[in-house]
Amino acid sequence: MASSSSSLFSSTTQNHTASSLPLQGLYADQGMVKPLAATVVVLLAVVLSYVQKLGLGGEMVYSIARAFVQLSIIGFVLQFIFTRDNAIWIVLAYMFMVSVAGYTAGQRAKHVPRGKYVAGASILVGTSITMFLLIVLNIFPFTPRYIIPVAGMMVGNAMTVTGVTMKRLRDDIRTQMNLVETALALGATPRQATLQQVKRALVISLSPVLDNAKTVGLISLPGAMTGLIMGGASPLEAIQLQIVVMNFLIGASTISSILSTYLCWPAFFTKAYQLETKVFSTE
Repeated sequence: MASSSSSLFSSTTQNHTASSLPLQGLYADQGMVKPLAATVVVLLAVVLSYVQKLGLGGEMVYSIARAFVQLSIIGFVLQFIFTRDNAIWIVLAYMFMVSVAGYTAGQRAKHVPRGKYVAGASILVGTSITMFLLIVLNIFPFTPRYIIPVAGMMVGNAMTVTGVTMKRLRDDIRTQMNLVETALALGATPRQATLQQVKRALVISLSPVLDNAKTVGLISLPGAMTGLIMGGASPLEAIQLQIVVMNFLIGASTISSILSTYLCWPAFFTKAYQLETKVFSTE
């Protein structure tokens, strides 16, 4: 399996390199002219926001400007890392992505104590396990050009799922405090008392990931597959790579979300197995 995967992606790399030159020239000749020209669509959205009195025009402009700056910077950073082809840079880039993802997911679950650390640890464990398997199985070459983009997709999905899980779990326990406290009074452990809340939070957070897997290719073509096709790879090669990526996305998201529920419990309960009421006192 490992050898066949290596040959597949080695072949994809060769085809991509050979056939993507026209695509590179399409943008290299004009620099940022075409990306800037594409902002006309955002201006249309701003006008519609103004006409409909949505009050989102300023946020739209800020969002696209921030995305433009961030992507421009990361483009130069990735160019630097790719030319170095060093494992240290891969690890540093991965840890940076996990740190940002942990902070962002923690912001979503802002009422969970130490939420940023809980989210960061959950994302780190979930994605590192899947990345380790990816490397051991030799599915991708251990080079920045492959590992960093795949790691970014895994971390991004794990970030979204973990943030939703933590927020939903805390909110559900808050709305059902009487049921949880009754279960605790009858001798249930924190896990037993919040089993239904945990299940609900996990189902809600993981459902979009599973729905995306069910409809992939039918409604939209995923980013990895689209990038390969636009770069010149054959659709069959792009599909094989996308299946691999989708499998690892589901694995990383599931591990991260489940782990986050375990790491939340110490903040939700006292040592005497009682609800920490101050955690649930705010909206």
